[in-house]
Amino acid sequence: MVSSRRGARWLTAAALALLVGAPGTAAVAGPTPEPSVATPTTPHPGGPPEGSSPDGTVVGGDALGERGFVLPDDAPALPTDITAQGWLIADLDGGEVLAARDPHGRYYPASTLKTLTLLALHDELDPAAVVTGTVEDSSAEGTKVGLVEGGKYPVPLLFQALMMASGNDAAWALTRAAGGPEQTLELMNGTASQLQAYDTIAGTPSGLDVAGQSSSPYDLALIMRQVVDDPELLAIVRTPTAVMPAVPPRYPAYQIQNQNPMLTSYPGMLAGKNGFTDAARYTFVGAAERGGRRLVVSLMLGEQRPIPLVAQAARLLDWGFALPAGTPPVGELVRPRPPGVPAPTSRPAQPPTRATADPAQPPLVSGGADDQPAADPAPVLLVGLGLGSALLVAVLARSRDRHPQRHPHRRD
Repeated sequence: MVSSRRGARWLTAAALALLVGAPGTAAVAGPTPEPSVATPTTPHPGGPPEGSSPDGTVVGGDALGERGFVLPDDAPALPTDITAQGWLIADLDGGEVLAARDPHGRYYPASTLKTLTLLALHDELDPAAVVTGTVEDSSAEGTKVGLVEGGKYPVPLLFQALMMASGNDAAWALTRAAGGPEQTLELMNGTASQLQAYDTIAGTPSGLDVAGQSSSPYDLALIMRQVVDDPELLAIVRTPTAVMPAVPPRYPAYQIQNQNPMLTSYPGMLAGKNGFTDAARYTFVGAAERGGRRLVVSLMLGEQRPIPLVAQAARLLDWGFALPAGTPPVGELVRPRPPGVPAPTSRPAQPPTRATADPAQPPLVSGGADDQPAADPAPVLLVGLGLGSALLVAVLARSRDRHPQRHPHRRD
């Protein structure tokens, strides 16, 4: 099932794995997901942990270590109604960060993490392979595209289902095709390390919450840049509709649609991925082009009020495109490390933040998983990421709808 056409991302992950185990080479330590800790059901009390590179420096420039707003001197006023607790807008091509809020805060990513799943697995899997659906696929918790036991699903279609409809069942099927949870998470965290996305710690391929999992507005922008710059990946994320095959005699074929409303509502939209869980709240990362200029925007820990999160993203993009030429950036989106180059030397690892519910917080009521109204790590650390099948099985529920399903409150 694994493709023989292994790309640079796999070579880098393999090289880093060798470096971790090589004599005289210090393994880069960092926080890891904690499947034994209760699944978080609310955002981090008091705000998310602050991220940094393994050597303690701030990736992209010191100014991006600010936990609040980071704006150019004499910048125009920010658009109103931007309530996401963390966000960033940057130039995709030059890498200039135009503005941000808590850019390295380590938030729960929800299904925006699927951009990393796509990036890590696409070159690993044979595009001619066909994956047979299982009971585990159809039992996936949260948003599902409708895989059923015995169904035959080409790998390219599973990637479309992952990104277009945010199918957690598709994420599980791709995980099996890649060799299982351990291998998939190694690839995801290895890819994040190569990108210098050190705030990103993948604990599930779907983005379902697990204690210790995280990403940041800065990292989501790094990951989306790689997706947009790869024509094959961009085509997957931009696909408007796809057809899931029939599984005779019980299940007919049916169409799925892209759940990113900005593809049709925002002129010049290139790609986007939304997300929702109770702990992450609403998240979004996307890219757009206007006048030959490409921008990326990411938003985390958002709400659908006073305006939907995608409307907040649109306002930030408009602000970025209107920013006067020559405005000094507040930081930069760094480029991936060359293959074989290790991560910076680490400081002593800090224990992962344990997510605990705030007893004073009222119950959260929200829209469906990955719901958008209007349509609605740390470097590679192979030690400690051997989470095994139990990690994914622990976040599976037992519902088996054939057609795409969205749960009203919990998961994306």
